[in-house]
Amino acid sequence: MERIAITERPDWRDKATEYGFNFHTMYGEPYWCEDAYYRFSPAQIDKLETVTEELHQMCLQVVDRVVASDALMARFCIPKHTWEFVRQSWKTHQPSLYSRLDLAWDGTGEPKLLENNADTPTSLYEAAFFQWIWLEDQIASGNLPPDSDQFNSLQEQLIARFAQLKEHHGFNLLHFTCCRDTVEDRGTIQYLQDCAAEAGVANEFLYIDDIGLGEKGQFTDLQDQVISNLFKLYPWEFMLREMFSTKLEDAGVRWLEPAWKSIISNKALLPLLWEMFPDHPNLLPAWFADAEHPTMDKYVVKPLFSREGANIKIIENGTPIAEVDGPYGEEGYIVQQFHPLPKFGDSYTLIGSWLINDKAAGIGIREDRALITQDLSRFYPHTFTG
Repeated sequence: MERIAITERPDWRDKATEYGFNFHTMYGEPYWCEDAYYRFSPAQIDKLETVTEELHQMCLQVVDRVVASDALMARFCIPKHTWEFVRQSWKTHQPSLYSRLDLAWDGTGEPKLLENNADTPTSLYEAAFFQWIWLEDQIASGNLPPDSDQFNSLQEQLIARFAQLKEHHGFNLLHFTCCRDTVEDRGTIQYLQDCAAEAGVANEFLYIDDIGLGEKGQFTDLQDQVISNLFKLYPWEFMLREMFSTKLEDAGVRWLEPAWKSIISNKALLPLLWEMFPDHPNLLPAWFADAEHPTMDKYVVKPLFSREGANIKIIENGTPIAEVDGPYGEEGYIVQQFHPLPKFGDSYTLIGSWLINDKAAGIGIREDRALITQDLSRFYPHTFTG
C-alpha cells in the first residue's frame, strides 16, 4: 500500500458540478482530494475482500445471538417496546442493501476492524462513482498506467441489488428519505435513487419530517400515498426512540436498512464480537466499559451510539491524547484496544470497505491529520496494478 503524488485533473471541479457532487468542499475545507492516490497490489485487494466478507458473516452471527436474548437486547440499549419489531425483521429475513466496515491497515499483516457502519453509511457516491471517473480520466491522460484498476464494483452491484429487491422482494415503488439541510446526505440519496432507477425501480423522495401517518396507521408521503418500501438515511437509534416508534410494527413498511441493522451498527457489537471470536486476527480486544476488563496502557473509548467520530476518546496511560465532542454517550460506552492507523506523511489513513448485501464491493480511503477520523476527513482515490 503506497501513497503516490499525482497531477490533479484540471477540470475536476467542473466535472463535480456536472455530476452533482456538491459536497467536494465543505465549510471551506477540501473533502475530495486528488493530489495523491493510494496504490495496492492485487494480493492486498484479495485480502481486503476476503476479510471484509468474513467479518460481515461474523457480525450476522452476533445479530442471531442478540435477537435471541432479552438481556443482550437490553445491553444494546434497544428500547423494549421495539424488541419484537427488531426481532421480526431478522426472523423474517428482511433484506439489506449495503454497509461499510472501517478497517485499519497499511497493506501488511492483518486488517483490524474498528467499527461497522451498517445502518446509514455515507461516502458512497465518491467511492462508487467519482473515484471511478477519476481513474478513467487519469488513465486517458497518461498519468496512470493503462492496466490500472480499482477495487470498485459498487455501482454495478448496487444496481443489481436493486433489481433483486424488485424481483424477489416486491420493491416496485421505493421511497427515499433523509434529513433536511445536509448536502452530503441528499447527494448520497440522489445517487442511490439514480441506481434504483437504472434497475427499473420506481422511486420518490421526501424529507423525513414530511412523512405522515394515515388513518389506518400507515406512513404516507406528501400526496397521501401509502409508503410500503422506504430507504432512510436516518439512524435506527433515533427512530426507535421517537414518538412514532410505537407505530413501526404495524405500519407495514419494508425498511432499507432493516431494523436488525440497529444491532450491528451499535458499538456494543465490538465487545460481543471479541467474546464470540476471541483472538480473531481481524478483531481488536473490546469490552463494555462498565464490565470487568484488563488494564490497557492505550485504548479507545466509544459511545454505543456515535457517528463521524463524535464523543470518541483515545486514552494513553490514563490521559486523553485525542477526543472529539458530540451529543452521544448517555447509553454507555465500550473500550477497544488502541490500534494505530497507518500514517503517510502527516496524515492518518482509514479504509472504508463496502459491502452490497453480503458481498465485498469496493473501498474508499479517508485521511486526517488527527487520530480520529471525522465527517470532514479527506477522501482520496485508489488503484491497484499488477
